[in-house]
Amino acid sequence: MSVTDASTSRGSIASAPEPACDRRAGAAEHARAAGSRHALDSPGAAVHAPPALTPHAPDAAGAPLLAPADREAAARRTLRSQVAKLERELAALAARARARDAIDWTVADLPPSGPRLLDLGELERLRDDLAARLHDIREILAARAAREAERRALLERMLRDPAEHRFLRITRADVGEPGCGAWESRPRLGLIGMLAGWWHVKISSGCPLRS
Repeated sequence: MSVTDASTSRGSIASAPEPACDRRAGAAEHARAAGSRHALDSPGAAVHAPPALTPHAPDAAGAPLLAPADREAAARRTLRSQVAKLERELAALAARARARDAIDWTVADLPPSGPRLLDLGELERLRDDLAARLHDIREILAARAAREAERRALLERMLRDPAEHRFLRITRADVGEPGCGAWESRPRLGLIGMLAGWWHVKISSGCPLRS
């Protein structure tokens, strides 16, 4: 084979035509690029952006308004938190209460309809009833504490001067202490002690036997 034939063969290989599918794909890509450049260079061309999320209109204070379902859920969470706080405070007062306080611990009488979620009206009623009951119990316990303080002060005076508090009897319950004991101002030696002014405080430390 000559040099001319070899070069001709190489030139024919280098200039082999491209397949038709590749030419069509390149032409389509070129057309899309040209169209994009023309759209960007054209005056007044609109650029379409993805739609943005539109929040709810703000209220007068500037805070965004919530959907009705979200508002109800937020109100329910607030009421349940208030009810739980009141119940914890009532439980703390129950540890300080005594049987003789005769405290009514019942809460709102809700309609018996089985286990269910309380609606907003029932939660508000329960919260208000717990708040009122908590106020009443605090007043009862405060009044009892004041009475016990007065009786403790009276006991101290009786111990210092039994003759000035003749036949006075103060129980342990009167001063807020457990048990059945009592302090009582009694005369020594009965009638002789009464005539002689011999008074002392007798302490009873036992509970009466059951009959």
